[in-house]
Amino acid sequence: MTQPAHPSEEQPGDGDLPDGAHPLGLLPGRRGGLTGAEVAERVSRGEVNDVPVRSSRSAKEIVRANVFTRFNAIIGVMFGIILIVGPIQDGLFGLVIVANTAIGIVQELRAKKTLDSLALIGEARPQVRRDGTVQQIAVAEIVLDDTVLLGIGDKVIVDGEVTEADGLEIDESLLTGEPDSVLKQPGDQVMSGSFVVAGVGAFTATRVGREAYAAQLAEEASRFTLVRSELRSGINSILRFITYLLIPTAIGLIISQLAVEGRDWREAVRRMVAGIVPMVPEGLVLLTSVAFAIGVIRLGRRQCLVQELPAIEGLARVDTVCLDKTGTLTEGGMDVVDLRVLSDGEPGAIGPDTIEHALGVMAGADARPNPSMRAVIAAYGDGRTDGGNGWRVIEAMPFSSARKWSGVQLLEPQGGEASWLLGAPDVLLPSGHPALAEVDELGAKGLRVLLLGRTPDPLDSPDPAAGLTPLALVVLRQRLRGDAAATLRYFEGQQVRAKVISGDAAVAVGAVAGHLGLPGADHPMDARTLPAEPDAFAEAAERTSVFGRVTPQQKRELVGALQSRGHTVAMTGDGVNDVLALKDADIGVAMGTGSDATKAVAQIVLLNDSFATLPSVVAEGRRVIGNIERVAGLFLVKTVYSVLLALLVIFTHSPYPFLPRHSTVLSTLTIGVPAFFLALAPNNERARPGFVKRVLRLAIPGGIIAGAGTFTAYALARANHATDLEADTSVATLTLFLIALWVLAIVARPYNWWRLLLIGTMGGAFALVLLIPPVSDFFQLRLVGTRDPWLGVAIALICGALLEIAWRFMKRRGYE
Repeated sequence: MTQPAHPSEEQPGDGDLPDGAHPLGLLPGRRGGLTGAEVAERVSRGEVNDVPVRSSRSAKEIVRANVFTRFNAIIGVMFGIILIVGPIQDGLFGLVIVANTAIGIVQELRAKKTLDSLALIGEARPQVRRDGTVQQIAVAEIVLDDTVLLGIGDKVIVDGEVTEADGLEIDESLLTGEPDSVLKQPGDQVMSGSFVVAGVGAFTATRVGREAYAAQLAEEASRFTLVRSELRSGINSILRFITYLLIPTAIGLIISQLAVEGRDWREAVRRMVAGIVPMVPEGLVLLTSVAFAIGVIRLGRRQCLVQELPAIEGLARVDTVCLDKTGTLTEGGMDVVDLRVLSDGEPGAIGPDTIEHALGVMAGADARPNPSMRAVIAAYGDGRTDGGNGWRVIEAMPFSSARKWSGVQLLEPQGGEASWLLGAPDVLLPSGHPALAEVDELGAKGLRVLLLGRTPDPLDSPDPAAGLTPLALVVLRQRLRGDAAATLRYFEGQQVRAKVISGDAAVAVGAVAGHLGLPGADHPMDARTLPAEPDAFAEAAERTSVFGRVTPQQKRELVGALQSRGHTVAMTGDGVNDVLALKDADIGVAMGTGSDATKAVAQIVLLNDSFATLPSVVAEGRRVIGNIERVAGLFLVKTVYSVLLALLVIFTHSPYPFLPRHSTVLSTLTIGVPAFFLALAPNNERARPGFVKRVLRLAIPGGIIAGAGTFTAYALARANHATDLEADTSVATLTLFLIALWVLAIVARPYNWWRLLLIGTMGGAFALVLLIPPVSDFFQLRLVGTRDPWLGVAIALICGALLEIAWRFMKRRGYE
C-alpha cells in the first residue's frame, strides 16, 4: 500500500532546502533531522561512515608491491655480491633494477592520484536531513542516526531503518540473490549495497562505516585490484616455473664456475652472477604494472574512471557490447511532440483539456520524475496548483521497470475517485487492441509512445489495468546522441558486435537503432516472445541485434546467454534496470550521470557521460594487453637463452661467456629500452585467450636458437685463442646482440617509421659501445682480428634465418 502523496508540496533539489520542502514531509519529533551539535558529537565518538574510498591501493602498499618481490630479492643479493667482489661496472644491473622499480612506483602513484581524483568526482552524494534542511554530503560524512533520503536509482549507503516511504521499492538482489524488489514500509530494515527501483523514502542510519557488514562486503568486492586477470595469472605461472628452473641451474653454475676459475674466485663469482641475473625476467612484471598504470592515466584524461584495474584487460577481450538505448544511444531528455486523444468526439468522452490537466497532476505527484515524466512536466506543468478544478491526489505509485507504468489515484472535480495510469501501451492494453496499430506506426518512426488510461480500480488492486479505459497516446521524441552512429561504426569495424537491449517497445528501439545504422536493426525482437528453453534462448540472443520490452531480469539473462556462447560481454547502462546486467557482464560501463547503483557495480564509469568515449576505452585495453604480450616474448627469450647458456657452460666446464656488465648492455639495448617503447605503442588487435601458449611459441625456439648460436660462436673463438677470454667474450656478446636484435625486429612487426628507428637506434648504440675506446674499455669489449668477429656475424645471420622459419611456422600454428 502506497503512502499519501501531496503534489502541492515543494520538491527537493540540490543543496539546502527549507524545512518541509521534501515531498514526504517531516516526521514529528524529528522535523529537522540531527542538529549540527549532534553531528559533531557523533563524529567525536567515531560514529561516522569512515569506509575507505574505493579506488586504489595506498602509497605504502604500492611501494611494498614494487620493491619487495622475489626477483628483486634475487637481484639484490647478486648486486650485494658484486659490491663485495667488484668492480662497480659489473653492478650496473643493480642500478637498472633500482631505476625500473622507481619508474613503476612513480607511474602507479600517478595512476592512484588520477583514480582518487576521479573517484571523488564520481562519488555518490546522498541527501540527508539536518538542522531543518535537506543537504547533500559526502558518503564519508554520514553519521549514526542521520536521516538519509532515498529516490529512484539511489544506492543505500549504510544500514538503517525506514522512517518514511512512498511506494519505496528496494532491490536487494546483489546482497540476497532474490530477483524481486521489496516494498518497504516504516520500521523495515534496509541494507547497504541495495538500491531503490521505485518510489521515495527516508531511513535512519543504524550502522555506519565498518559496523555495517554489508558495506564491508561491498567494499572488499569492489576494491581496486591487480589480481584475477588472465594476463597476470599467466605471467605468474611463467615466473613460478622460472623460479623452479632457476634454483638448480644457479647452483650448478656456481659450482662449475668455482671449479673452472678456481685460481680466481672473484672472476668465478662475477661470471656466476652474470649467468644468474639474465635468467630473471624482472622487467616483465614492472612493464605490466607500468602499462596498466599508464592506461589508467590515459583513460582518466578522457574522464573515464577505471574502478577495477583488470577491467582494462577485459576491455581488450570484449567481442560483444550490449547497449541500453536510453542514456546511451539517446540523450536523457525527451520532448512531447503530440497528444493523440483516443476517444475524442464520443459521447461522454474526456476532453483534451481534462487529459492535459490530469497529466500535469500525475507529473506533480512524482517525487523523482524520470525523463518521460519530466517531458510531461515541460509540456503540461506539474499540477502543483489545482487551478480551482478540485483535483486531489489520494495515492501515487511511481514508475517501475518491472511493471512498465506509473499511476495516481485521484479525487476528481466531480467528486468521484479513479486511478489514472501512464505507461507502455502494449503492457496496459490487451493484445489486438486497435490503438496498438497506431502505436506501432509511431514506434516505427523512432518515437516513444505512452498510453494514458483511467480505471475505477484502486492502485492496490491485484491488476489495476484490468478495467482500464484508454484515453490518449502521449508521443515523445528522444534525442539521439550525435556521436552514437560513429561509435557503432567503430565497433563494427573492430569486429565487436553491438546489441541494443531496452525496456521500450521493440519496434521503437529498432527504429532508433536503424537511424544509427546498426546491422540487424530491421528485425527487432520483443523480449516477451523469447523462448524459455535455455539453448533456444541463447540462440535468439546470439542471432538478434535489437531487443525491446526487456525486463531487468531478462537483461541479466541475455548477458548470461551470450557468455554461455563464449562471448566476452560489455554492458553499458545508466538506470537501476541495468544494475543486474552490469554486475554479471564481464565489463560493466556506467554513465556518469547514471544512478548511484549503476556506478557502484560498474567497473568503468564514463564521467563525461559520453558514449563516444567507449572506442577510446576499448582501444586502450587492446593497447595495454597486446603490447604486454608482445614484450613478454622479449623477456622470456632472454630467460630461455640464459638458462641454455648456463647448462652448456656446466656440461662443457667452460667459463661463463659474459660478465655482468655485458648482460646489462645486452638486456638494456635489446629488451629494456625497446620494451618500454613497445609497451606504450598503439595496438588495436583484440586480445584472445591462450596468452602463455602464444608467448612461449616465440620464447622457447627463439631462446634455444639464440643460446645455441651464441655458445657456438663462443666455443669457436675459444678454440682459436683460448687464453684471451676477453676477446672470446666480445665475440659472444656481438653474436648474441645481433641475434637478440633480430628477435626484437620480429617482435616489433608490423613496421612503421618509429619502430624501424628504434631498432636502428639500438644497433647504433651497440656499435658506439664497440667503437668508442673509453666505452669499450669500460665494458671490457675488444674484438681481435677479423676471423672470429665475422664468424660471429655469420652465425648470427644463420640464427636469424632460423628465427624467421620458426616464427612463421609458429604463427601459422597459432592461427589454425
